[in-house]
Amino acid sequence: MNLLDGVKILSFNHYLAGPLAAQTLADLGADVIAVEPIEGAFQRNWAVANHFVAGDSVNHLATGRNKRSIAVDLKHPDGIAAVKKLVATSDVVMENFRPGTMAKLGLGYDTLKAINPGLIYAVATGFGSEGPYKDRPGQDLLLQAMSGLAMRTGRADGEPTAVGAVIVDQHAASLYAMSILAALFARTKTGKGQLVEVNLYQAAIDLQVEPLTAWLNGAPSPTPRGPAGIAAWFSPGPYGVHATADGHMAISMAAPKALAVALESEALKQFGDADSFSKREEITRIVAARLKQKSTAGWLPSLEAAQIWHAPVQDYRDLESDPQLKHLGVFKTAESAGGAPIRMVAHPARYDGQTPEVRLVPQRLGAQTREVLGEIGYGAADIDAMIVGKAVGVAR
Repeated sequence: MNLLDGVKILSFNHYLAGPLAAQTLADLGADVIAVEPIEGAFQRNWAVANHFVAGDSVNHLATGRNKRSIAVDLKHPDGIAAVKKLVATSDVVMENFRPGTMAKLGLGYDTLKAINPGLIYAVATGFGSEGPYKDRPGQDLLLQAMSGLAMRTGRADGEPTAVGAVIVDQHAASLYAMSILAALFARTKTGKGQLVEVNLYQAAIDLQVEPLTAWLNGAPSPTPRGPAGIAAWFSPGPYGVHATADGHMAISMAAPKALAVALESEALKQFGDADSFSKREEITRIVAARLKQKSTAGWLPSLEAAQIWHAPVQDYRDLESDPQLKHLGVFKTAESAGGAPIRMVAHPARYDGQTPEVRLVPQRLGAQTREVLGEIGYGAADIDAMIVGKAVGVAR
């Protein structure tokens, strides 16, 4: 599947948001060339849970597929010269360094635009390229804290809570890829490149567009988090996660009378639909107490029959046997560049019923340095000299 066939992207990305956005575009068929330092990008050398598979960090395995890898010393004049030659034949440059870093290296937007006027130069930062926070480190947990997301997550009787995944980075990655696609589309009409910028702070705000819009327009918010058992401050009862006899169950938006039938609860029959928010704590207490009286599996038939929006709370171990995820082919298995079996999460969309394939497993650092430089006119002897001079590196 090559929806972006012919699109060449240079990715100077590290950490998560940038590499993940580049992988999304690579999945769609773009020729993404990951330009890494001689010692490798951050995500190649650091891993969540400190977990590596046959020498590859799980972070690299999560964000490195379908990309070619070249290793370049961006402080070496020959390395910079090689990058500029690559820019001349590229459609997109992506980077997520601190603001001003690429310009200091001689690879800023104005410089590269002069080389290639049709270039789309896409930047992801923590807080934007200008403003009082521009030099702050942009990291997911910090952004969850600053954006109100942590304050608005968790129980009313508990502390602010971070979400259990790196969701700000991941949402920023989606916005980053989407913005590049929009700029590519615009170029088909105008022939002009442009500067595209996204930042993690606005990604964190954008994640909360529904509750923030409610709050900005005067919705009552007596507590930052929802009452006990309710998932959010703006939710009706019993919207939330509740304990059963042997696990937990999520109950979404449900009318009290429908719940009364599903849970065989006389106490719920007294409430009307209009009470879902005004009497949400009382409704939630009744539902929570009733759910504890049966197992999760024991409640499923009656909830389904009453058409209550519900879901058992699953952990990662449950996902591999989930029939819908199996049907969608969400988990892929391949052999890593190091020769070990690896599991990956598939591209999250289908095109004419097809999921993009894994054309390249995450590559070893510099695996395609010779290949890529050869494509822009460097001879074998020239490349050898650059390797000896440590302007570029190759896979060991």
